Amino acid sequence: MSSFDLKSAGVLAVATLSAITVGLWLNHAGGRGQAGAAEPVSMEAVLAAPTTGNSPVVKRPSAHQVLRSPDGHYWAEAVIDGRAVRLLVDTGASVVALTREDAQRLGLTLRPQDFSSTVNTASGPGRAARVTLTSVAVGAARVDRVEAMVVEKGLIQSLLGMSYLGRLSGFEATPQGLTLKP
Repeated sequence: MSSFDLKSAGVLAVATLSAITVGLWLNHAGGRGQAGAAEPVSMEAVLAAPTTGNSPVVKRPSAHQVLRSPDGHYWAEAVIDGRAVRLLVDTGASVVALTREDAQRLGLTLRPQDFSSTVNTASGPGRAARVTLTSVAVGAARVDRVEAMVVEKGLIQSLLGMSYLGRLSGFEATPQGLTLKP
């Protein structure tokens, strides 16, 4: 035989109230209990958003989650200047660093004399060319005019560095993933 005390009644009341609140919220939101994917928001949509009084109604794109891979790193699938590039997220890199191969796939044409900067890579010092990328986007987290370096030799993987990450409104690393906040 089980007993029903005041504490159990309180827990039951809170659970019931929570369920009713969520149901009403879903009904009001038009979801009718069905989950849907968020739609991307363009800058044009934000600028064309209706206003209330003197303040515009601003729709902000949601944060993007980069999951931690089994190798322990955060790998971002980015769109750079309209083309897909896989980058290793590296908060220790001061700029976005591209391999020569990724730069060529992006259509960047570099001459030997463009590699006039010196950088330190895992393989030791190397030469690099400074470039400005029109845009870098990981999910909804897009940044325009991003400073980058194309490393001539010695960079195994392109890196998503602080010239992108530092221009976001924020980012947060957890054991499960990295959240990028536009």
